[in-house]
Amino acid sequence: MHASSTLVWTPGSWKSLPAHQQPTYDDQQAVAAVLSELSKLPPLVTSWEVDRLRQQVADAQAGDAWILQGGDCAESFDECRASNIASKLKVLLQMSLVLVLGSKKKIIRLGRIAGQYAKPRSKDTETQGEVTLPSYRGDLINSAPFTPDDRRNDPKRLLQGYARSAQTMNYIRGLSEGGFADLHHPENWNLDFVHGSDTAQRFQQIVNSLGDTLEFINAISDSPLREMERVDFFISHEALHLLYESALTRKSIRDSGWYNLSTHFPWIGERTRQLDGAHVELLRGVRNPVGVKVGPGADPQEIVELVRRLNAENEPGKVTLIHRLGNANAEEALPELIETMQRAEQKVLWVCDPMHGNTVSVESGKKTRHFEDVLGEIKASFAVHRDCGSYLGGVHLELTGENVTECVGGSAGLTEEDLETAYNTNCDPRLNYAQAMEIAFSIASEIGS
Repeated sequence: MHASSTLVWTPGSWKSLPAHQQPTYDDQQAVAAVLSELSKLPPLVTSWEVDRLRQQVADAQAGDAWILQGGDCAESFDECRASNIASKLKVLLQMSLVLVLGSKKKIIRLGRIAGQYAKPRSKDTETQGEVTLPSYRGDLINSAPFTPDDRRNDPKRLLQGYARSAQTMNYIRGLSEGGFADLHHPENWNLDFVHGSDTAQRFQQIVNSLGDTLEFINAISDSPLREMERVDFFISHEALHLLYESALTRKSIRDSGWYNLSTHFPWIGERTRQLDGAHVELLRGVRNPVGVKVGPGADPQEIVELVRRLNAENEPGKVTLIHRLGNANAEEALPELIETMQRAEQKVLWVCDPMHGNTVSVESGKKTRHFEDVLGEIKASFAVHRDCGSYLGGVHLELTGENVTECVGGSAGLTEEDLETAYNTNCDPRLNYAQAMEIAFSIASEIGS
């Protein structure tokens, strides 16, 4: 019997289990003071919002909706700016409009935003020349520059991360509720640097068609349709830093259970999904819908046990499996994973992450992803799910509203030489606007077929 299966869940029961990918701090009194302060601060999201998302995830499991999840590999404190936040929303809103019209399904918009400040690392240290320092683990923990002071794990950064997340969430709420997302005014979503591009022109054709439809609806409707003037926009991040996540795990003020109120949708990464691990233990007790990343080396039966641990009552909307297999592995590894879950009769939503299994390093040392591999894994995943009588209900992308050159390929024909032009990420490479929109048009045709 696994040790965690005998535990009575509490917000602190994870502390008795192995916790991977956690930073070490040299001043435990400072850590305690920060956690005490953090535990008293207001939550970043509400239990009502979390419950609404969980119902929508259940709708996607039933085939009645589709999830578009996207954003930065890792957010940085310095980029918590109004223009950056709005640009990300613009890309996701444009993509979701393409998906709505192509699929005729409700699209659930889920950003990797307002909390994606911590990243797992393959090594605890980094060496440059003769100097070895702790690895950069995200702005929630330390800084990217390669100096001893920057790479020191500072607990005060937890409060900075909370503040940046709150500021971002406040702006997102204002935009999504205040008219920015109004379908009558999609010109709000235009990005200055893409005017005149083939992708922008293709999107404009959709906007023109939508305008005609809205004029017809307004003509026959007695009152404006509120749902056309606003959108639900949910936030998500990897629930990596356990002290931070547990400090924001609260009992609902309406007594509906425990929630991780740092985000609507926390997920567990490939490196931290151990059955007896602390991450699984913390998230099994919260009401949030929870994602789990699954790589090509996963044991399908172990994933079944993991789903059972996270969702003992087999309730709809609780668990999303995000497979990140790589284009070369999807057709071989995915069928067994799906079929094993089907035999176990476990309720899950399947989402494809075509980014993390397709990361390569080029001669310059930079990491990149080939657009053709990203698109190839998406198409292969659709095909495998159809063949297995399953339903692919979403995609999980690393993308940005900036005019970056971090992934090669796509209609613009970016090459490895172009990586030197605008390679701005501190972690993994992201799709730019044109590449993200190409993905959206391709997905729309797959869902609608």
